[in-house]
Amino acid sequence: MRIGELSARTGVPAATIKYYVREGLLSGGERRSHNQVEYGEEHVRRLRLVRAMVEVGSVPIAKVREVLAEIEEPDRDLDSTLGVASRALSQHRVPAEEPAAEDLELARAIVRGRGWHSIDPDHGYLWTLADAIGRLRELGLADMVDVTGEYARAAEIVAEFDLSLLANRKERDEILEAMVIGTVLGDAIFEALRRIAQVEVSSRVFQRGQRKQSGAEQNLSTVDR
Repeated sequence: MRIGELSARTGVPAATIKYYVREGLLSGGERRSHNQVEYGEEHVRRLRLVRAMVEVGSVPIAKVREVLAEIEEPDRDLDSTLGVASRALSQHRVPAEEPAAEDLELARAIVRGRGWHSIDPDHGYLWTLADAIGRLRELGLADMVDVTGEYARAAEIVAEFDLSLLANRKERDEILEAMVIGTVLGDAIFEALRRIAQVEVSSRVFQRGQRKQSGAEQNLSTVDR
């Protein structure tokens, strides 16, 4: 296909496609003549992946280049490849310094309590979790740390659903594209649902309490009379 068709199929302007080629994010097409270049299905898949990272994930071009270089390692399996893309999308970076020992141990305990044994005890995400725990502790809100593992349980349900949506996809770039878009928009969906749920639960808890208090006040007024 010519660049115009590639642009039409992917929604990426021809000028942007040429820019991605210059930046090394997309391989050049097969040159058929001095003014004709042909592109294939592999360009469609890669361009959609790049677009997902740049436009949906807001990943900087330089970072996209790094991610693409890592995922193209011939010995890298799909599980590891998904991890590379996931880290690139993370809004909360791994802290530069090791968290406090007590916070790191609590983070590990939460993970162990969920029965997650494939996580390295020094995994970057554990550091991120420990850093958040430490910030709550420093703010005097240690009681808000989910030591019961309810957040972890909810996260596992979401993760299982996330990965199930990738199962029907065959091509590596197609799987990565779905993971990138699913992670970014899935985060937005989950955050919106969490806020909606908070509104609902808040109305049950606090309005019910207000109704009880109002009822008690009415009873007192009756007694006074």
